Amino acid sequence: MALFDFLKRKKEVQKAKEKSPDKTQKTQKKSSEGLVKNEIKEVVKEAKEKKSKKDYKFSYAVIREPHISEKATYLGNSDKYTFKVYDNANKLEIKKSIEGIYRVDVLAVNIIKIPAKKRRIGKTQGFKKGHTKAIVTIKEGQKIEVF
Repeated sequence: MALFDFLKRKKEVQKAKEKSPDKTQKTQKKSSEGLVKNEIKEVVKEAKEKKSKKDYKFSYAVIREPHISEKATYLGNSDKYTFKVYDNANKLEIKKSIEGIYRVDVLAVNIIKIPAKKRRIGKTQGFKKGHTKAIVTIKEGQKIEVF
């Protein structure tokens, strides 16, 4: 999580300090402090580089299945894909899981909640289940093989 990155950096800084040798003379202390500062800068640069690389952390517990319909196939031509998702999923979770599963860049996620509908067969009355759909817009030029 981004909230706890500062704790990781503190640990990395402490490790860098432990690596540098302890000197007793003042001149050697100054030079060792310079070395520690350089090592700290290197550690921070490495952390930034690691952060810039895209992590594909995802969960299959967010997306149920691709929603295939006539309208969904037309949307597929314009880089928009439709998925059935669980009711408690939010846009960020959906985005991460789509990026992780299909290895594409997601630009936008729109969520639509389809309500339950009354159905009747003879005497018996009931409901057709409701569900939640997510329309995912991906970067132009990329493709998801769903259909």
